[in-house]
Amino acid sequence: MATVAPQTGAGPLKALAAEIDRFFEIARGFGASALIYDYTPRCREADGAVMPPAVMQVRNLDPGMIDYWCGRGYARVDPVQAVAVNSVAPFIWSYDAEAGELSAAFLTRNSRPVVEFISQSGFVNGITVPIHLPGGGYVTVNGLWNGPGRAFSSVAAQVLPGFALTAQAFQNEIGPPEPATRPVARRTEPRALPALSARERECLGHAAEGYSAKETSRLIERSVPTVVMHLNAAVRKLGARNRSHAVAEAVRRGLI
Repeated sequence: MATVAPQTGAGPLKALAAEIDRFFEIARGFGASALIYDYTPRCREADGAVMPPAVMQVRNLDPGMIDYWCGRGYARVDPVQAVAVNSVAPFIWSYDAEAGELSAAFLTRNSRPVVEFISQSGFVNGITVPIHLPGGGYVTVNGLWNGPGRAFSSVAAQVLPGFALTAQAFQNEIGPPEPATRPVARRTEPRALPALSARERECLGHAAEGYSAKETSRLIERSVPTVVMHLNAAVRKLGARNRSHAVAEAVRRGLI
């Protein structure tokens, strides 16, 4: 099975980073507090899942996000990316559960790890500009805002047209990142799916639905320590960093 690894040439990436810095200053003029820019050489992988970015830049966000999205499968369960790959129009979104229709399409069982990661940064609202490129690649330019989702709806309606036009003009100016970061095919052996027990999958499934260990213990009629034991075993078997990461890995691999 071939995977795709981006080249990391210092020169091209440094030049791109400088351009992203410049655009971030423009985005801040629209009120954005953080920025995500990513490029993917094609929209989907062979199995139909959203393809992880080959190039990703973030501003005013945890740089560890790049590892989670590009290397740990979060891109596959990112609800914003799921909309972007099928859209040519800019759109607004929110991870604030009280934002009503603005957040309803993005708060799903599968998206919980992504929502938790982004929400920890404090930026729960955004504008995404999907830009589909010749040859099948696409870019998303994402401005992030903090504050209540309901209030963001009216703010976004005012700034979306200008932000979207500016993002498109910026991408037209810098061109596709592909020549500087051409993906390199690398052969890897398929990884065997971890042998999670039925109880471990059950506990992960409840965690994916937002239940705590205590709540899960009531649902499956087992003690809290037993639930914690199953969750920790799943984290270990999946090679995850924590429970949220384990849920994302289990969803990505079709285990729950």
